[in-house]
Amino acid sequence: MDLTALSGVDFASAYSTPTISSGLSDGKDSLIINSDDNKSAFSTLFDSAVNMVQETNDYSNAAEEEEIKYALGESDSIHDLQIAQQKANISLQYTVAVRNAFLQGYKELMNLQF
Repeated sequence: MDLTALSGVDFASAYSTPTISSGLSDGKDSLIINSDDNKSAFSTLFDSAVNMVQETNDYSNAAEEEEIKYALGESDSIHDLQIAQQKANISLQYTVAVRNAFLQGYKELMNLQF
């Protein structure tokens, strides 16, 4: 899987701690949370995840096309068939691993007690 698509993701800003400023000096009794670019970081991360799923689907479709070509006798190259199948398999495994890591992180967040 091509990881160059993730080059635009700024993980430092996605996981940066928001700054908390107290309004007590101004006579206010609430906390104001200022976050810098968290929406754009999430948007970039979400877009890269969507692109990863699309790329996985493209590899799967290419492998299916190679299987059909080989079965119909249009292609005699079993080498191309195996390469397409391996690309689809590795891409799917990577996508599932990313999904599992995301779900594990979500479960850990849900188990936090405040």
